[in-house]
Amino acid sequence: MRLRRNLTGCKRLVTLDYSLTNASMITGPRYKIAKRLGVSVFEKAQTQKFAISADRSAKNKKKGRGRQSEFGKQMLEKQKVRVTYGLPEKQFRNYVNKALSTVHKVKPSDRLHELLELRLDNVVWRLGLAKTRRGARQMVAHGHVTVGGKKSRVPSQMVNVGDVIAVREGSKEHGVLVGFADRFAERPLPSWLTWDPKKMEGSVVERPTMSSADPAGDLVAVLSFYTR
Repeated sequence: MRLRRNLTGCKRLVTLDYSLTNASMITGPRYKIAKRLGVSVFEKAQTQKFAISADRSAKNKKKGRGRQSEFGKQMLEKQKVRVTYGLPEKQFRNYVNKALSTVHKVKPSDRLHELLELRLDNVVWRLGLAKTRRGARQMVAHGHVTVGGKKSRVPSQMVNVGDVIAVREGSKEHGVLVGFADRFAERPLPSWLTWDPKKMEGSVVERPTMSSADPAGDLVAVLSFYTR
């Protein structure tokens, strides 16, 4: 009976994983997907109501199901991280491969975290220019952001230490950015970033770490999933 439950759980995870192959193009029931993953990976689910509902569902699952398999745990963590950053499977796997092939004296999990955090859309979100990573991705794609003085429309562009990220001059009066200087004071800024609200520009002063930017999931489990 326990084996059957585990197999059923894995099938559900595989089905969900298939439906989330292109995380940046999800049009399905985001609330239900977020509940399944157990985290508020979508802006729609970033509410107290969702947190209470998800906690209640998690307790019911513990009562009604057997122990989750190691494979199931790894797949769930992979889904959490990939969907949180809004990445399609192919692109996410490329980041994993880069992390696993690193020649630096850095743990693969730390390298994967660094690669994900240094994406331009994620940096824009960390700076508080957008409420969600999805919103930050759209902001970059619409040409509102510059890197080193040059406009970028590539959300996946990797930024480096010393790069200056700014709001394009012609976009400073854009609707979503009006009053940003006041809103910025209310949001904590990661230690690896700086921001000048008057100039509306910031920079990457150091590489992000697990302690300076909380990971979206268990990255060791994610790497184990791809190397099993």
